[in-house]
Amino acid sequence: MSIIPSIINWLNTKRLYQIDLFRRYPAETQDEILIRLISRAEETEWGRTYKYSEIESINEFQKRVPLQNYESLIPFVDRLRAGEKNLLWPGEVRWFAKSSGTTSTKSKFIPITKESLEDTHYRGFKDCMAIYTSQNPETQLYSGKGLTLGGSHQINNFSNDSLYGDLSAILLENAPIATDLIRTPPTKVALIEDFEEKMKKITDLTVNLNVTSISGVPSWYLVLIKYILKTTGKENLHEVWPNLEVFFHGGINFAPYREQYKKLLPDEKMRYMETYNASEGFFGIQDDPLRSDMLLMLDLGIFYEFIEADKAETDNPKTLTIGEVEKDVNYAIVISTNGGLWRYMIGDTVVFTSLYPHRFRISGRTKHFINAFGEEVIIDNAEKALENACLRTGAHITDYTAGPVYMNNETKGCHEWVIEFDKMPDDIEHFTEILDTTLKSVNSDYEAKRYKDLTLTKPIVRVVPKETFYNWFKEKNKLGGQNKMPRLSNNRDFVESILKTAGY
Repeated sequence: MSIIPSIINWLNTKRLYQIDLFRRYPAETQDEILIRLISRAEETEWGRTYKYSEIESINEFQKRVPLQNYESLIPFVDRLRAGEKNLLWPGEVRWFAKSSGTTSTKSKFIPITKESLEDTHYRGFKDCMAIYTSQNPETQLYSGKGLTLGGSHQINNFSNDSLYGDLSAILLENAPIATDLIRTPPTKVALIEDFEEKMKKITDLTVNLNVTSISGVPSWYLVLIKYILKTTGKENLHEVWPNLEVFFHGGINFAPYREQYKKLLPDEKMRYMETYNASEGFFGIQDDPLRSDMLLMLDLGIFYEFIEADKAETDNPKTLTIGEVEKDVNYAIVISTNGGLWRYMIGDTVVFTSLYPHRFRISGRTKHFINAFGEEVIIDNAEKALENACLRTGAHITDYTAGPVYMNNETKGCHEWVIEFDKMPDDIEHFTEILDTTLKSVNSDYEAKRYKDLTLTKPIVRVVPKETFYNWFKEKNKLGGQNKMPRLSNNRDFVESILKTAGY
């Protein structure tokens, strides 16, 4: 074992022991987390409203505090952005992570407290490094730099009292100066908003560095890697960075991109480590390289509850604690955090693949969506875009479904919409253009991915003959009743099935 990993493993011994403890005692760990959160927030407006000082158990907490979503949080967010203190969490909240909105907002602004930065997001990253180093004692990770590809939104001011930006931008802005010794590019480059300019600057600054790790979203990294290879004339990324050994990735499903990465990073020693880090918190780490699931991080300042996904949209659904969940059940996640989110439904769904330790895989969203590239297009986005396109082209739609077209080495990604019209639009190209433009206007993440066609290109609209969807339901023996065509899907199953029915 080389000297630096040996020292780091020694320093991480206590943390690795703590991780092992919550693997073995998940319920007890979560009990402690909840009591700590409640005690910390007793004197906030929220804590006084729900009498946190009187809560002594999980059951009492669940009875007193109603389930929340972003819409119910907006009045508090607005007040926090205006500079009010001690509302959801003690003290001032100056930072807000901007992410894609839900049914009624283009963007969400998630409060980021000092505690959520230090004890959740940064600690989660440190845990990644601790786990990785313990698994790879001969790693040369610390002999070089880690390349971080951040988000597309810079830090902006709501007012003199608060700022917002991508979570990645907030993490970079608040990181200790010393991290520049192990990270590249410099913060001022990482926060460049124009992605093309950012790629050029990153390439200029890093191709001659000893980059040993990369971290970010797989779809964006494909764009950057291809740019670097084109600029340098190299065949693969190992020719640029011979000591590159690991990709810490998250944000979207990696499976569709795996084969492309094997071609761009062909060294058999190349490792991949998935993380589940969202604006609301740091939730999971792939702790076993031989498995594709992740360990739920139970002591990072987050108390978890779970609702069976098919009941998540019902009134007063039953919530389960970590000690009550079962394997192979699709659960919607509910969190209470040191960021001031209380019984907050984040919209993601997971399936536990093992218990003790509690490992999981992300199964999707509580509603139909497309998030193959980090764009998070939901049903409400689609309905608004189609309504506008129909209104402006005189079209009437009978039925539709949509899914992703994945990137490959020759083409970029896009969305494919399969639409059956009762009345055709005057101009299908104009219809497609309006659909695309409206999606950009209602979904900031889609807008970012469509920026200059870097990750997503213009959507494809496939027109199928009348009665195609009827015939599809008939083929599936699903005529009538409450059977519905999934409007959006994060895979191509329904798109290809409908096209097959149409004879394409």
